[in-house]
Amino acid sequence: MAESQRDVKNRIASVKNIQTITRAMEMVAAARLRRAEERIALLAPYANGIRRMTRQAAAAAGTLPNLPILSERESVENVGLLLIAGDRGLAGAFNSQIVRAGVAAAREAEAGGVGAVFFASGKKPASSLRFRKFEPKASFEGFSDRPAYADAQRIAAAVIDAYVSGEVDRVEVIYNHFVSAVTQTVTRETLLPLQQASILDADGEGEEPGAAGGRIATAPEYEPGPDEILTRLVPDYVEVSIYRALLDSTASEHGARMSAMRNATDNAKTIIEDLTLAMNRARQAAITQEIMEVVAGAEGVA
Repeated sequence: MAESQRDVKNRIASVKNIQTITRAMEMVAAARLRRAEERIALLAPYANGIRRMTRQAAAAAGTLPNLPILSERESVENVGLLLIAGDRGLAGAFNSQIVRAGVAAAREAEAGGVGAVFFASGKKPASSLRFRKFEPKASFEGFSDRPAYADAQRIAAAVIDAYVSGEVDRVEVIYNHFVSAVTQTVTRETLLPLQQASILDADGEGEEPGAAGGRIATAPEYEPGPDEILTRLVPDYVEVSIYRALLDSTASEHGARMSAMRNATDNAKTIIEDLTLAMNRARQAAITQEIMEVVAGAEGVA
C-alpha cells in the first residue's frame, strides 16, 4: 500500500534527526582525532629512544642474558595474539578487520601445529572472539578512546607473565596502524621473544646524526653492564610498544568513525532528497486527482 504524505513526512523527520546525530558524531571524532595525533607525535621520540637503547644494548651484550623474558624457545607450541581494537562500534570495519586478522592468524598457527592464546584490548574484539568460541585469556576494556600508559603496563604484565610462565612461546600484537584519517592498515608485529622482534632489525630510526651529518659511530659505554641494562629495558620496550599500538589504534578508530559518520550523513542527505521527491510526486498526484474529480463532477451537473 502506498505511503501517505504524512508517513513520508515522518520518515523525512526521522532521517533528519539521524543526520543531525551522525554529523555531530563526525565532528566529535574529528576533534578527538586531532588530540590522538598529538599524543602519537609526543610519544614518538621516547618510543624511538627505547628502541634505540634496547637495540644498542643487545648488540653490546653479544649474547642475551639467560633470563626467562629473554629466552628464545627451541620450538613454538603456543603463540599469544594480542588484538587491539575499540570498545564501541559505528566505525566501519575498524573492529571487524582486527578480529578477522586475529582469527586468520590463529588458523594459520593451528595449520602448523601451533596453538593460539588470545588477549583482547577493547570490548568489541573480546565479545567477537567469544562469539566465535575463542575465549580470551585476558581482556582489557574501557579505555580505547583515551588509553593511558598504565593501561599498556597492565596489558604488558599479562603477556609477559604468559611468556615467562611458558604458556606462550611467542607474543604478537595485531592492531590498526594509523596512516591518515581515511587510511588505517592492519599491522601484525612480534613483541617476544626479543630475538624475533623487529627492533633488532630496525634501520636506526631516531639515531642522532654526527657532526658531518652521518651516524655516530662511537659505541656507548654502559654502567652497569649491558646485560643488566637490557634486562631492565625489555619490559619497558614491551610496554612502550603496546602503548604505541594503543595510541595508533585510538587514532585509527577516530579516523574510521569520522569517515563512517560522514558517509552516513551523506547517505541520509540522499535519502531525504529521495523521500522529498516521492512526497512531492504524491502531492501532485493528489492534486491531479482532486482536479479530475471536480471536472467530472462539473460535467455530471451539466
